[in-house]
Amino acid sequence: MVRIINLESKKKASFYAAVEVIKQIDLKKDSVLGLATGGTMLDLYEQLNDLLKLNNMDLSKVKTFNLDEYIHLSVNHDQSYKTYMYHNFLKFNDTFNEKNFFIPNGNAEDLNSEVRRYEGLIENNGPINLQILGIGENGHIGFNEPGTSFSSRTHIIELENSTIKANSRYFNDIEEVPSQAITMGISTILKAEKIILLAFGENKRSALNKLMTGEIDESLPASILNQHSNVEVLVDNEALGIAKI
Repeated sequence: MVRIINLESKKKASFYAAVEVIKQIDLKKDSVLGLATGGTMLDLYEQLNDLLKLNNMDLSKVKTFNLDEYIHLSVNHDQSYKTYMYHNFLKFNDTFNEKNFFIPNGNAEDLNSEVRRYEGLIENNGPINLQILGIGENGHIGFNEPGTSFSSRTHIIELENSTIKANSRYFNDIEEVPSQAITMGISTILKAEKIILLAFGENKRSALNKLMTGEIDESLPASILNQHSNVEVLVDNEALGIAKI
């Protein structure tokens, strides 16, 4: 079973996660981090950047691998995950070597070759020491939608309508949201030594409740985390349905 830790609020949980990242880097200067994007992660990056600066941490040997990237969305688009990482992490950390920043290329001429290339990079530089995850309303991790094989490696995924709708809030129009992405596979994610999953808000409650049953089924991709030996799920009161005092 995954370990659920209620930290009351998104801000407190994000701070806890940021401290865990700091501890990992302090323990291993050449740590390999698996990073996530999206609204859930904004507070985490803000607090992580502050703590890295406060502790004068050298990131020059740290390597990062992002979970996913949209297909056929310009890297310069304000909703590409490469742009997201620049604006929320890279530009704040001068000691980070951008040659150690890895993210799938959703505009590669040969996407099948790209997924093999990215999986190979993770294998050659891994294992990932600490993987940060969010969870979709339908239980996806990375962009691994319900029904994705637990044995999947980095691959191309067709995004479900619910995922497109959820992500449309970041775009001017739902028609602008890409329908495909490249994502780390579930088996790729599970190779990480430690996983921290963040789940905030009422809209994540259903998926979280299913995860907490311990039942493992490909209809809920996140359920496979119950088989990993080192997973912490950080939640707020709303995700658990606990009223604020």
